[in-house]
Amino acid sequence: MVDKLRVGIAGYGVVGKRRRECIDRNPHLDTVAVSDRKLPTGTMTDGVRSYSDPLTLLDDQLDAVFVSLPNDLAPHVSIAALQRGFHVFCEKPPGRDVEDILAVREEERRHPELKLKYGFNHRYHDSVIQAKKLIENNSLGQLVNLKGVYGKSRIVSFSSDWRTRRRDAGGGILLDQGIHLLDMMRLFAGDFTDISSFISNNYWNHDVEDNAYALMRTSQGVVAMVHSSATQWRHQFRLEIALTEGAIVLGGILSGSKSYGDETMTTIVKSAEEGAMPVEKTTKYDFDHSWQDEINEFTEAILRDKPIRYGNSEDALRTMELVYRIYCADQNWQRRFDLKCPTMPE
Repeated sequence: MVDKLRVGIAGYGVVGKRRRECIDRNPHLDTVAVSDRKLPTGTMTDGVRSYSDPLTLLDDQLDAVFVSLPNDLAPHVSIAALQRGFHVFCEKPPGRDVEDILAVREEERRHPELKLKYGFNHRYHDSVIQAKKLIENNSLGQLVNLKGVYGKSRIVSFSSDWRTRRRDAGGGILLDQGIHLLDMMRLFAGDFTDISSFISNNYWNHDVEDNAYALMRTSQGVVAMVHSSATQWRHQFRLEIALTEGAIVLGGILSGSKSYGDETMTTIVKSAEEGAMPVEKTTKYDFDHSWQDEINEFTEAILRDKPIRYGNSEDALRTMELVYRIYCADQNWQRRFDLKCPTMPE
């Protein structure tokens, strides 16, 4: 086993710097180089080499690359890193559209010895982990439906941000943030076969959506309702999970901005006596270890040649396909932007 993996970070902005904090806490990782368009080529005060171009970063002596770049650049740099023999950890979403992730997966197949992981860190939150355990062990019966809202007060801080431009981002609030909610719903309920939706950009008037509403159903009849919004006026996360013997409510989510409120899980157990009130219990979670845990799992997969458990390219593809199936279920939206619509996964 190697002493330490040499890590490069492509995209050293807010997310890249936060990733580095977690990387540097892992005893098996060593940040040796970073790149960002705002950085000069040289050496930073801490001895880490810096580059202005992510492709130049890939010429450095590395073992793994963390990709924290805009959606139009992320798949290209991920492919280039795999071609150079580097393990890759890439932020969500995996690109602008399904074709982007398919291209990365094609390169991944050429390098079975390398690990590729995507940053769907919400799966590592304590509330989500506990909810999954309750669902899997049938503590509250079988799934009936899910209802979730994940919203921001606006898409970005400035109208010129790349997230507002379809050619750069591929999509708006659903692709940027709602993808986490969809990933969790897939985690709990599996794939959805029937989808209806309404997509809108009527408020911010960018060429990406500021609201997405979807009604979905699995082949087993589990129904999910989704609202991904950039007009929430205060950050909000809430996921209600109804089961035959009770319910689970996930409220708030711990994040770097700490703007979604307390992270809680409320379990509701229906009473055996007709007319009696259900029993409720709320658990509060005070520490977000999700970013650290997913980086630790990525490192363990590399060092011990284990498969990626969460955030593998199959997960990324299926969730990306779901995003675009929601877009395409609104035929007006699909025709307006001439979107390529994925078929239902086999």
